[in-house]
Amino acid sequence: MYYDLVTELDPDLTQALQPHLSFSLNMSGEQAKIHHNAAFSFLYLLLSLGSQSFPGCVYTLRSTIPIGAGLGSSASISVCLSSALLLQMRALAGPHPDQPPGEAELQIERINRWAFVSELCIHRNPSGVDNTVATNGRAVHFKRHDYSKPPKAKALHNFPEVPLLLVNTKQARSTATEVAKVGALKRTYPEITEYILNAIDRVTESAQAIVSAPGFDPNDTSTSQTLGDLMNVNHGLLVALGVSHPRLERIRELVDSAGIGWSKLTGAGGGGSAIVLLKPNVAPDALNALQDQLDEEEFERFETTLGGDGVGVLWPAVLHNGTDEEGGEEIDQQKFLEARGRQGVERLVGVGSHEKREGWKFWRVGS
Repeated sequence: MYYDLVTELDPDLTQALQPHLSFSLNMSGEQAKIHHNAAFSFLYLLLSLGSQSFPGCVYTLRSTIPIGAGLGSSASISVCLSSALLLQMRALAGPHPDQPPGEAELQIERINRWAFVSELCIHRNPSGVDNTVATNGRAVHFKRHDYSKPPKAKALHNFPEVPLLLVNTKQARSTATEVAKVGALKRTYPEITEYILNAIDRVTESAQAIVSAPGFDPNDTSTSQTLGDLMNVNHGLLVALGVSHPRLERIRELVDSAGIGWSKLTGAGGGGSAIVLLKPNVAPDALNALQDQLDEEEFERFETTLGGDGVGVLWPAVLHNGTDEEGGEEIDQQKFLEARGRQGVERLVGVGSHEKREGWKFWRVGS
């Protein structure tokens, strides 16, 4: 069962878990729903993949990704849960640097399938694209037409790293709500909605052809302009589906007024975040002015890179304290819990913009 494709939740297990999810954290509304779904996904995977022979464990999870911002935070958590439990039950090989690509690909698919089950617990009707990207890393050309079959996902292992400005509206939204909104539109106007979805598909195919072309250079002015045009078209089509939000449109207005790049909503929309592709050689003063305006209007911004690694394992998890000596101080649960904020966690484990720790290992298929 550990290697099977699961496309729907087991109703008996789902029902059996409900009494254990009736807890109160003095929260209400969307926050309570987020905690409920996170607990449900963990318990569902634990009972599906776990064993009574497991020793007693304390599972500690922290996310440096804003929750409910359209950045795939639930998918990242789902991939971590899937990987941890599969490793604990010894159902994964690696990761290690000399692992054959075929073997690494098999492990990635195994992780991804159970991460999708976790996404089912959280979103009920996920596309599967977020967990696929979080597992594989880089970029993925993804299509899913029939939910009874695996999606068509082609990992773009040589996808180049592209710098982005990521802007969080701080407007809470629900993926399930936005997906249901598009579903309702499709039932009311099936032919028109299908035309819009097909147009989005064509835009995606066009962008994928550009970034996959030999010699692709994200710093080329003409190439950036073409990608920017496609982003504008894509966003307009998503607006037609009704999944934008005034805060997202305000980000686009500010970026367009600054004249330094192109932006579009990301994730399910309805709030969440927008990504900004900057023009090559943007003047620092113009970028600073935009960032100041975003700060003034209480947007949250991150400078990030598109096309990073996927799921990995930090082992051994030690601090060398700036020396080359063997061993080192263990990154234990206490240190993990006491790390302050996003930057503290990233600095401790060595990810993000901070120096990479040598212990990180990834299931890599391509170069």
